[in-house]
Amino acid sequence: MDIKQFFDRLWDDYVAMTPQAKRIKAAFEERGERVVNDHVAFRTLALEPIRLKSLEPHLLAVGYTPYEPYDFKDKKLSAYGYLPPEPEMPRVFVSELRVNELSPAAAKILEGLAAQVDPKRVEDPSILWAGPLWEPISYKDYQTLVDESEYAAWVASIGIRPNHFTIGVNYLTQTTSVEEVLQVVESLGYQVNASGGRVKGTPEVLLEQGSTLADRMPIQFAGGETHEVPTCYYEFAKRYPTESGELYPGFVAASADKIFESTDAKR
Repeated sequence: MDIKQFFDRLWDDYVAMTPQAKRIKAAFEERGERVVNDHVAFRTLALEPIRLKSLEPHLLAVGYTPYEPYDFKDKKLSAYGYLPPEPEMPRVFVSELRVNELSPAAAKILEGLAAQVDPKRVEDPSILWAGPLWEPISYKDYQTLVDESEYAAWVASIGIRPNHFTIGVNYLTQTTSVEEVLQVVESLGYQVNASGGRVKGTPEVLLEQGSTLADRMPIQFAGGETHEVPTCYYEFAKRYPTESGELYPGFVAASADKIFESTDAKR
């Protein structure tokens, strides 16, 4: 599978879970803009066989290079950024939840999910758009996870798939700031994640970011129960040049921490 096919499959899965993204992208293209994806992000659990390092080989296989680790102490997350093999290809951000830092009750739920995953399944790149690899959890267990870790509840209900794609604001010619992009998004009827401010980051940290609030859709839980939960969201990022003149290639943990809340189930 080449890198274009890889991202085509990711995009198809993503827009199926995130109808807003298809409409927002089309709206910018109708304005004459060229929409370039700045990065795509994934969420997983620090449990075998789906921990970050088990998913990483699929990125390396299409030419990605590990760039920098990140830590989110309060959310109990570890993450890594990856640089693409070609200009204008998206960066990749993969995070994992440190399940051993959760309460015994929450950890037991997640360990039960990971135990259902066939390690052979993880060896295929389609793992990155597979969705849930386990039987549906009960809605009671989902609520237990929500109360402790929104991230845990998201992975348990949505599975492994793109959590968000990102419009690179640097490539836009009419809406050249993140705030302007957010205003266009709101004019289309979508809500913006205001946690930590509408625009997270500053030119001084070389990265500004904003995002929508995640789409919501009905998900089937154990016993045939169906409940609406957050799925995925669309992000917007503007990068600033480093001292070398190249655009900053990484991520800013303090900003990403608030972007994570775009899928908050309690909003």
